[in-house]
This record gives sequence, structure tokens and C-alpha cells, in this order.
Amino acid sequence: MPTRAAVLRCSQMAWARWALAASMALAGFGLPTPVLAGKAGEVTDLSGVVVVRKADGQSRVLAVKSDVEEGDVVATTGNSYARVKFADGTQAVLRPGAQVKVVAFRFEEQQPKQDNVVLSLLKGGMRIVTGLSGKRNPEGFRVETPSAIVGIRGTNFGLQFCRDDCAQLVTARGGAPANGLHADVSDGAISLRTQAGSLVIGIGQFAFVQGPAMLPVLLSPREGTRIVLPPQAVSPLRHGGTVGEGGGLECEI
Repeated sequence: MPTRAAVLRCSQMAWARWALAASMALAGFGLPTPVLAGKAGEVTDLSGVVVVRKADGQSRVLAVKSDVEEGDVVATTGNSYARVKFADGTQAVLRPGAQVKVVAFRFEEQQPKQDNVVLSLLKGGMRIVTGLSGKRNPEGFRVETPSAIVGIRGTNFGLQFCRDDCAQLVTARGGAPANGLHADVSDGAISLRTQAGSLVIGIGQFAFVQGPAMLPVLLSPREGTRIVLPPQAVSPLRHGGTVGEGGGLECEI
């Protein structure tokens, strides 16, 4: 039987494959991380400077194994990345220049219907692989963004919110992505809900939401924006192996 330490030592696997395997191991062996009062998860990997703004307004620099609590806003700087593992096994990787708030987090092993995970993407991009909460009570898991509310159905997905700050990203057609929310799904499905309506996208699909009053739009692979790790993020990260190498994913997480 593989141990948790053995899973964490996997060094040449793509992030999506590693995270999905870790989630399956947690579900199969019944070993969710105990939830301490106020604690939602912890930083498992980072590169560069990553800071957290606490609910009381104080800020501090994060390190590997730093706790992330309900109410925290985790922010990456221009060339920084951070991976946060939540107590239910959910994993989130923040791209450079991202800000993500842990709005709510409740996970109790014996009360699956009480699971409640709410994240808010305030700025930038991130990629998420959902854990036990997403499997046991998907209705209780959502990601809020300035353009749409994202619901999940057990999944691996990427989100990028652009507001005149995505010039460094390039679409398949060339040029920077338009302002708004860009989404792609590698596994499972997500729903995008706005004031105008909703859209469900599945494996290999892309979508765009210009704003909260606009309908989500399904895009072709040529039109869509895939949320990936740039080349500088391929360097080995502590405890997480080499992100983006192996598995043929070409830096994609």
C-alpha cells in the first residue's frame, strides 16, 4: 500500500496526474487531513515571494508548510507560484500575479453533506484539482470570480481572469486574451453561471465570460485559452517533484 510520503516523492509526473492520484489515495484509504480550528490547508510548494493577507488586515510572507485559513487572501507576485493543499485533498496552484481568497472552508469526514468550499479568484489565474468535498458534495464547492460563479462536478480545471493584465499570455490564434474570465477543463466538468444564464463545459472544452451580465460562451480549442505553467515554472519545487515534466503535458497542470 503506497504511503502518503511515497506519493509526495513522485518527482517526474505531471501535476494533474499526481494530484488526481493523491486525491484517489485519500478517498480510498480514508486519510483526509484533520481540520484544525480555522485551518483550511497549507502551502505544499512555492517559488518566489508569496504573501497572505489575514482577515484582520495583517500580511506576512508564506513558506512551505505555512497554514492557510478561512478568510485568508493568498497572493503571488510577478514571477511566483504557490500550491495550496486543502484538508479535503483539493489542490490549487496559483499563477503569477494571482489573488485567491478562501471565503469558506468546512470539511468533516463524517458529515459529507456539510462540506462547504468557497474560493474567490480576485485576480489572475489558477488551476484546481478538486478533492473529497468535490466528490461527496459538489453542490457545496464553488469558485467565485468577478465575471461568473464556477460550480464543479469533480474536476481538474483552470481559470484566468483578465483585466488589462494578460499581455504575457498568448492564445492559440496569437495575441493576448480578451478581458474577462477564461476557463478550460482537463477532467470532469464545470458550470459557469452569470446573471444572464449558465453553461456547462467538459473535458477538453474552453469557455469565456466577458462579464457578470453576459452569457458564458463556449470556445473552440483554437479560440480558447489554456491555463498552463510558463517555462520558468518547470524547475523542481520542494516536495512536489518537477512540475510540468513527464506525462506529455508540456508544462500544463
